[in-house]
Order: sequence, then C-alpha cells, then structure tokens
Amino acid sequence: MKIKNHTRKVELNIDENLLEDIASIGIKHYPNEFGGFLIGEYSNNFKNLNITDFILPNSYKGSPYLFERSALGLEEKFENIFKEKGNYYIGEWHTHPSSSTKFSKTDLDAMINIANCETVTIKNPILLILSVSKTTLNHYTFYIYDDKKLTPYE
Repeated sequence: MKIKNHTRKVELNIDENLLEDIASIGIKHYPNEFGGFLIGEYSNNFKNLNITDFILPNSYKGSPYLFERSALGLEEKFENIFKEKGNYYIGEWHTHPSSSTKFSKTDLDAMINIANCETVTIKNPILLILSVSKTTLNHYTFYIYDDKKLTPYE
C-alpha cells in the first residue's frame, strides 16, 4: 500500500500484512493502549519511505488513555537489523482503543522529544496511530513529524 504526505512530498510504502500484524498486536492489548517502534528505510532521495518491520518494547506502561514505552535493552536488536538488512528506526506506533486516530498533545510532545534525541538519526520520524476495538482495526493514520508539527499521510 502506498500513501503520500503532500506537505513533505514523501511517499510511504507498507505491506498490508505488516499493518494487519501491528493491528493484531494492538487488539490483543485492548482496552489499553499499546505500541512499539517502526523499522524501515528511505530511498536515496528521501522521497520514498518503506516500512519493513516493527519492534516491540521490552518494558512499557499501558492504560486506556496512555502508552509509555522504553527502548532499554533494544540497542542490539536495532544494530542487528541495520547490519543484516540496512533498515533502521523510522518512527513509532501505538493504539487508541475505541477512539480516533487524532494525535494528542502528549503524542506530539513525544515526537518532539524523539526528533531532538541525540541517539535518533532521523529528524522526521513517523507516527502511526491505530484506532482499535476489542476485535477490529477501525482506522489508522500515519503522520510525519516536521518542525514541531505532525501532518498526516493521505
């Protein structure tokens, strides 16, 4: 599946099976929010982003209105993915149980902190928010972070 962010003119590609896998994991944690890290690669001209995988956190806190994850203990996993496939961290995903895919101020603040983090090598991370129910993916929205703003892919 291909979708485009018209503000930054970046096309995002993700296999629908991968998106379904992410949603399935989020549904299993319903009614609490849950999430993880997105893995992928940009084309040489940074106009195409391929999301190829995801990593789940080793530790997290989840409630119906909050998800906090830790990256502790995942450094080796990220390094191995880069060495083996040339893929790297490109963003975050989390669920909004029985809610919209609109990002919150907390979501935006988290993306600002990620973009400013010294160990993050990209300045325009992706945020995927999935609206899930007990059994179904209702909707999802991909956002790209740029200059303290999140703009959706369409």
